[in-house]
Amino acid sequence: MTKPYDLVVHGATGFTGRLVVEYLLQRYPAGSGLRWAMGGRSAAKLAAVRDEVGAPADTPLVVTDSADAASLQALTAQTRLVLTTVGPYQLYGNELVAACAASGVDYVDLCGEPAWMRQMIDAHEAQAKASGARIVFSCGFDSIPFDLGVFMLQNEMKARFGHPASRVRGRVRKMKGTFSGGTAASLKATMAAAATNPHVLDLLRNPFSLTPGFEGPRQPSGAKPMLDEALGLWVAPFVMAAINTRNVHRSNFLLGQAYGADFVYDEMIITGAGEKGEAFAKAVAADKSLGAEGGPKPGEGPSREEREAGFYDVLFLGEDAAGHQLRVGVTGDRDPGYGSTSKMITEAAVCLLQECADTPGGIWTPAAAMGQRLIERLQANAGLSFSVEPA
Repeated sequence: MTKPYDLVVHGATGFTGRLVVEYLLQRYPAGSGLRWAMGGRSAAKLAAVRDEVGAPADTPLVVTDSADAASLQALTAQTRLVLTTVGPYQLYGNELVAACAASGVDYVDLCGEPAWMRQMIDAHEAQAKASGARIVFSCGFDSIPFDLGVFMLQNEMKARFGHPASRVRGRVRKMKGTFSGGTAASLKATMAAAATNPHVLDLLRNPFSLTPGFEGPRQPSGAKPMLDEALGLWVAPFVMAAINTRNVHRSNFLLGQAYGADFVYDEMIITGAGEKGEAFAKAVAADKSLGAEGGPKPGEGPSREEREAGFYDVLFLGEDAAGHQLRVGVTGDRDPGYGSTSKMITEAAVCLLQECADTPGGIWTPAAAMGQRLIERLQANAGLSFSVEPA
């Protein structure tokens, strides 16, 4: 039986969900061949958002409630894929992942919560493999630019030198824009869970928390400012490293250790040279504003002008034991937390549906599930660029 929808946006009335709907209207309007619907808890709110964003009056609306098993059963019966922006996922995602894994329905989210992701892997990966459901976490700024940046660098290393880089540095060169209220809420929920559950704290500390049964070599902590000898510049802790590094190691794991069993990876943000760079690095390390009160709340976010003025630029520097080096740059043309993220998750969903029929059921990372096909789609449609740079 053919389902009525290819994709339902779960959380379409939220700030990021609304941006996803706006992007779908622009890139995949009626007649494009993609059948999509807006999903949320309130039919009235869905109708209001549909009208506010200028969607056609006949845009399908699906009333869904993460806490209602019958509602989720009805949702999975109607669609091939659920795109969910409803976080923190550890509070609102358990039942939806379970429903998708049980029913063979694909799933993409924006999760940056590694301890919860590991709990979902342990609980539902076997069933997802059996049902054919492709569950892909972290399809936003955490962790697509980083996951795919390392993927591209390693493919280039193998093409040029016959083997992957055993050491890769991810370095944020420039970034303008805000992290989302959802990211802040996820961080707070994770810290609350860690305070009451020592197992969560162990997962958060372990770079290989998403590679069940595999522990690789000791990894740099990235927790303190330092002079990066490879670049001759000061670097500071990068707030998304705790999730991105875990996803990169999981990609390596899912790809059969394609980056090597001895792979070492870290992420930091470049603050500059000399005393000025050192002082800036120390200031960045001391900044704890993301998890503080008064930051952005879920459902809040920057104006269109602020989103369009944002950008990011990340360098990946790879090196092998013989001293061969390779540099890959990844850039995005919108603020990372909202403008670029809403485009990335949409393209990941469409890529999974339209170009990845050969990806079997399971719990995946973007790089392992979609790889080069997603890189090409993001470059063609979503304002990202991936390029090998001169050494």
